[in-house]
Amino acid sequence: MKRYFSAALLLLLAVNSQAGSKDKRYNIAERGAVADGNTLNTKAIQATIDECAKKGGGTIVIPKGVFMSGALYLKPKVNIKMLEGSVLKGSTNIEDYPKAITRIEGHFEPWRAALLNADKADHLRITGKGKLDGSGKPFWMEFYNRRTADRTTTNLSVERPRLAFIQNSKDVVISGITFLNSGFWNLHLYRDQNVKVDACRFIAPGGKVPDDHAPSSDGIDVDSSQDVEIGNCYFSTGDDDIALKGSKGPFAMQDKDSPPVERIYIHDCVFESGGGIMTCGSEATIVRNVKVERCTARNVNVLRLKLRPDTPQQYENISLTDITMEGTATLFNVSPWTQYFDLKGQQPPHSTIRNVTLYNIKGTGKTLGQITGTPNTNLGTISLKNADIKVTDSSTEKIKALITENVTVNGETVVLNGSK
Repeated sequence: MKRYFSAALLLLLAVNSQAGSKDKRYNIAERGAVADGNTLNTKAIQATIDECAKKGGGTIVIPKGVFMSGALYLKPKVNIKMLEGSVLKGSTNIEDYPKAITRIEGHFEPWRAALLNADKADHLRITGKGKLDGSGKPFWMEFYNRRTADRTTTNLSVERPRLAFIQNSKDVVISGITFLNSGFWNLHLYRDQNVKVDACRFIAPGGKVPDDHAPSSDGIDVDSSQDVEIGNCYFSTGDDDIALKGSKGPFAMQDKDSPPVERIYIHDCVFESGGGIMTCGSEATIVRNVKVERCTARNVNVLRLKLRPDTPQQYENISLTDITMEGTATLFNVSPWTQYFDLKGQQPPHSTIRNVTLYNIKGTGKTLGQITGTPNTNLGTISLKNADIKVTDSSTEKIKALITENVTVNGETVVLNGSK
């Protein structure tokens, strides 16, 4: 009996000790970080992260104030809590983001680290009411200056840091954070499972090029990941708002580093500007089982599917329900995407779109848009049901393979049977 009691007591102490380490908080301002917006705090904050990890985990607290930093590397069992009024502000010196082989635009190559980096960080939590500020304008201007001098400049010709890169992680929650003015993509999720992004804001200018436009400022890039929920978020970016990504090129289906993007749930979000509610991106191979509900497309595409002539793509089982269009929204943008494509000496591959449905669409917009494919695209079944919208341009000349049911445009019934 005594032995049983002693063993139980030891187990209880161990559990309490572990819980205590997980709940332990490390305030960066109490460990050398300076909130003046000018001091580079990378070493102080990274040392705090490392100490937290070494002692069994806990929460890094970023208090009110502006803390400038370069790339930071989170560790397993280390979470981030951003208090109201806190800003983790990215350095504008690209050398503060070390270069390493990383996932970028559907493959791996040397590229700069993000402001926040996490690898194999299961159960990661990044929460609070603070801001991740990428200080992006110098990086944007460098890109536009280079492109003005050389029109062959590509997205990856000018190194720019992402705001957050999370890879190979399960059970991740990102809540309440404002992602602001990223130098490149805002939140990049690669090979993650069971991720929830809730009540976050993704903001970068999408105005006139070059002075008021952030190139490649995607809100969230869901790359080769599964079971991702994005809800109650606000998007106003200079590029895709939510992009579903994988691999690219004629051999993409054999890319073992790029499993299908599947079981994605997007709901109750507002899209102010950018590429669209949901984009099957410029690097995407297999995307399936995507559900979008109760979203507002204010000045963006409701559905954006990019079709690469050099990549065998498969988009299927995608539904968008209870969508409100406002401003200059476009209903469809399903079309070839030919920027930077490379067949590598191969014949153009075949692609398929099937079982894509839009239900209960209402509001006002600019145009119905287009549904067209490459010569090797099977457009399959795309349906629009229960829609009542008003648009400036109601032309259906560029819309193919669409089946309508109970659809009213500018007060008139529109009947399409998919044969056009």
